Amino acid sequence: MRRRRKLWVAVAAVAVAGLVAGLALFQPWKLWVDETVDEAPPVVVAPSVAAASATESPSAGPALLAQGRFVGHEHATSGTVQVVRAPDGSRYLRLADLDTSNGPLLQVWLTDAPVRPGKDGWYVFDDGRHVDLGPLKGNKGSQNYTVPAEVELSQYRSVSIWCARFHVSFGAAELNPP
Repeated sequence: MRRRRKLWVAVAAVAVAGLVAGLALFQPWKLWVDETVDEAPPVVVAPSVAAASATESPSAGPALLAQGRFVGHEHATSGTVQVVRAPDGSRYLRLADLDTSNGPLLQVWLTDAPVRPGKDGWYVFDDGRHVDLGPLKGNKGSQNYTVPAEVELSQYRSVSIWCARFHVSFGAAELNPP
């Protein structure tokens, strides 16, 4: 009788540990919880005339460098993306009116991969070069991400909402000239 009880206690402990690990890994509650972010485009201060060198030519306003529209992959995804150069020369990626599913470890990636619709596009973004711009701030709304100065934009052709937990794209946008 004692053996049987010990066995049940051990089985229950393993089951509870498995459940806790599974919940931590998959975070299933995120399927029902939306995170909305509504950031305004960054406000940038133009560099002073004294700070600008002869090679710099700051513009009067932001310049659109690339743009695209999201397509869904693992999850339905919509919205637009813009890469903008601010008057001070800094660059940022803007996601506007994003609408996708929430999930564990979602990242915003600049990639060199082409955007393929449907299941064909799920797994291509980690095959080549990518730059991780940081965690997705929210699965709905508009948000901004700084593009590091050392990133050569001509080497990247798309943006992916990448799920690092499951190595799959939730959605992606081809970056096209304005």
